[in-house]
Amino acid sequence: MRRVNEAVKEVLSTAVSRELKDPRVGFVTLTGVEVSSDLSHAKVFVSVFGHRSQKTATLKVLEAAHGFLQARLAAELHMRRTPELQFVYDESVDEGMKIHMMLRAQERELGIDLSQPPAEEKGAEDGEEAGDEERGLPEGSA
Repeated sequence: MRRVNEAVKEVLSTAVSRELKDPRVGFVTLTGVEVSSDLSHAKVFVSVFGHRSQKTATLKVLEAAHGFLQARLAAELHMRRTPELQFVYDESVDEGMKIHMMLRAQERELGIDLSQPPAEEKGAEDGEEAGDEERGLPEGSA
């Protein structure tokens, strides 16, 4: 089923990004697809960058275009059955963003930057060789 899910996601992603010409569609990403075992239904998870109104409008457009999108699936995948599409907003992207923002706020509050490696690791990651002191050797003994 994983291959079917990925194939459906790929066809729909292409159709939405290249063929669906509606100005109400925001910056939309298909984050996943779950096709039922009998191929009769497919939940299509979408993420939309923008305000709540843009998310709502985009979902309405996708629902209205489900016939067109199902026809694209039928033409591209030649499945014995073309699944009925149900578009669902994927909250996980928003939740991840909230967590990221909370972590950034904590970093600012504590005065740290977790996006940078600690000072002792920085030289090794930059491709620099450790000096005598870093290797635990007296200066000039190497």
